[in-house]
Amino acid sequence: MDAAMSSDPSNTADAAIDPAGRPAVAASPAASAYDPRYDPLVSLPGRGQEYAPTYWVDTAGAPPADDGPIQGDIEADVVIVGSGFTGLSAALALARDYGVRAVVLEANRAVWGCTSRNGGQGQNASGRLYRSQWIERWGLDTARRLDAEIHEGFDYWKSLVAGIDCDAQPGGHLYTAHREKKMAFLRNEARVMREQFGYDTRMLTRDELRERYVDDHEAMGALHEPDGIGVHPLKLAYGYMRQARALGARIHPGSPVLGWSEEGGGYRLRTPGGTVRAKRVAFATGGYTAQGVNRLLDNRIMPILSNSMVTRVLTPDERARAGLKSTVFITDTRTLRFYYRLLPDGRMQIGSRSALRGADAQQPRHLALLREGLARKFPALRGIEVDYSWWGWVDVSHDMMPRITRPDPARQVYYAFGYGGNGVAFSAHAGRRLAQRMMGQDGLAWDLPIYDSPLPGHLFAPFRRLGQALLYRWYYLRDEML
Repeated sequence: MDAAMSSDPSNTADAAIDPAGRPAVAASPAASAYDPRYDPLVSLPGRGQEYAPTYWVDTAGAPPADDGPIQGDIEADVVIVGSGFTGLSAALALARDYGVRAVVLEANRAVWGCTSRNGGQGQNASGRLYRSQWIERWGLDTARRLDAEIHEGFDYWKSLVAGIDCDAQPGGHLYTAHREKKMAFLRNEARVMREQFGYDTRMLTRDELRERYVDDHEAMGALHEPDGIGVHPLKLAYGYMRQARALGARIHPGSPVLGWSEEGGGYRLRTPGGTVRAKRVAFATGGYTAQGVNRLLDNRIMPILSNSMVTRVLTPDERARAGLKSTVFITDTRTLRFYYRLLPDGRMQIGSRSALRGADAQQPRHLALLREGLARKFPALRGIEVDYSWWGWVDVSHDMMPRITRPDPARQVYYAFGYGGNGVAFSAHAGRRLAQRMMGQDGLAWDLPIYDSPLPGHLFAPFRRLGQALLYRWYYLRDEML
């Protein structure tokens, strides 16, 4: 789900120019330093940038071999722009199920964006809406069909996880009520999941949570859902990458798309090293999608920064004093939620919201928010040393649900976006569905809301940062004060 730059297919000019008139990439083909200020609303995607300094990058081992930047002109049946979970899953499915050797174009290092920066929480979910909200929006019948589709995707993802060494931590998922009044909300969600969708959900009292899982001092209780696996996301992505390349897929980092146009019933994509001609094009650049990719995507994603930190390794005594008895991953009920878990090597990971703009992402207050959040939940860990801190962009759609679709039936152009922070597991299925759609496979699922319509736009999208700032203030008041 990483960034590349292109022009709109309706624009016959090749060269992509940003709004300020700068060229789309630097002239030098050499690898470049990681830019911590990257912001998809104002930045260009770069070329060959190094990875963000995440715990995942430091502990995943050496990256798999790739095919290097594009050198010369080539032809392909399918081109996928973006080498994250979705793009790699699509390339894997195309090769495995259809014998199609896709070409994957990546602006920076392979799996550079969301995939190497997320929390590694694989849930039976996608988008930002709860199942009770599905029922409110689409009715029970559609909600049940959507649940079956997403659960099928979770099972598919589990099958991939089972074949890759990615430090899998099974055990389900805990929603913790950070205030007493949130227990009613969790009880209702547990009831809906149990009665309407057949899940073995259960509510835990505060004492049960402490006895079985964690002594979270903020938690008033919790909902436990059985489907959930924590993973090392970069090890998992490297596994996808190895499998896809073994079947013939080609993965080209350092190859941003400078411009693209329709030509002879197909598409011509220009990179710094050469032109790629393709019959079909799919975009899977997630929260790292720069403005100007094409008119089908402009202003249809709200990129949101999420911060994450990982502590030093905790001693057994420190884990005991903090009441850390389980590695099950956890999310609290704040709108601006904290997500956290004990990692296999004994470190604590916690993440939450961050800056509004990339230019402010390095401000110390964002790391301080995570430190304080961890200390409130686990007072024994106050002041614990932090070994890793990073941030990354999440692709949130304006209606809070993803899309895997062909937005213009007149063009063989496809995309998969909008997981809203719940893409670790669902992206595997989204990539497989993307491959099926590109190959013209019919399916009963295509009339579901996540497949049968494009990402919605928003009238006030140009002012999204102002609206986001106001919403964050309101969310804080509602989460903490009201």
